[in-house]
Amino acid sequence: MKAKQSLGSRLAEGVSGGLVRVFLIVVGLFWLVPTIGLLLASLRSPEDIAASGWWKVFTEPSQITFDSYSKLLENEDITSSLLNTVWITVPATLLVVIIGSLAGYAFAWMEFPGRDWWFLGVVGLLVVPVQVALIPIAELFGELGIFGSVTGVVLFHVGFGLPFAVFLLRNFFAEIPRELLEAARLDGAGELRLFFRVVMPLGAPAIASLGIFQFLWVWNDMLVALIFSDSGSQPITVALQTQVRQFGNNIDVLAPGAFISMVVPLAVFFAFQRQFVSGVMAGAVK
Repeated sequence: MKAKQSLGSRLAEGVSGGLVRVFLIVVGLFWLVPTIGLLLASLRSPEDIAASGWWKVFTEPSQITFDSYSKLLENEDITSSLLNTVWITVPATLLVVIIGSLAGYAFAWMEFPGRDWWFLGVVGLLVVPVQVALIPIAELFGELGIFGSVTGVVLFHVGFGLPFAVFLLRNFFAEIPRELLEAARLDGAGELRLFFRVVMPLGAPAIASLGIFQFLWVWNDMLVALIFSDSGSQPITVALQTQVRQFGNNIDVLAPGAFISMVVPLAVFFAFQRQFVSGVMAGAVK
């Protein structure tokens, strides 16, 4: 005789059924509606946008045109801001990943005076809001002569990205078996060789997760860039905001610019999706 299932067991079986999968697919499609709408709006003329909604494309495909993207490439403010965004995001991400990895390894496996106290200081920096440091750092950058430059924006992002990077990677590296590191040391590996040949490959999922987080944060940032950049170093987020303020009906530039600004981080996320999931799952297991 089959034992009677509990209510929790029946609910668990129901959750794992096909109905829930269909529900999740529907939710995912609804989540994609704004992205699809923005894409279709960027492929329509300003007159068509003013006359009807983006869904009109499905009944009148002839509305699709790439003229807006041609105008976007002719807009020097937008094209230069896209280049500035790359110059800001790539160095800010690489520096945080490299410095955070080295510091995380040092806090996890190297002995030096005050190591635990220094690490507590790094953890304490996680609670410092970005808004608190805007004015003091702006004054400091002004005295150093880097206020309003790409260098200033990059340094700000690196400074506020490092505490989380060190905290995340230190905890991940600390879970590496000590025997593995000792075996490498017995084979004559120094600290740098040990870091690059053993620790880095094992920590690749966590490092990839950190890189994705940092890239998305810097690419989508507007507050820091709005304060620390000028007209010659502003990223795409500030440039689009300026277009809205100066040309409120300039939708033929805003729509494709906003879509490009959104699709780049999406492409980066999907390109490193496997490493990101591996890093999250490894952290959950540990």
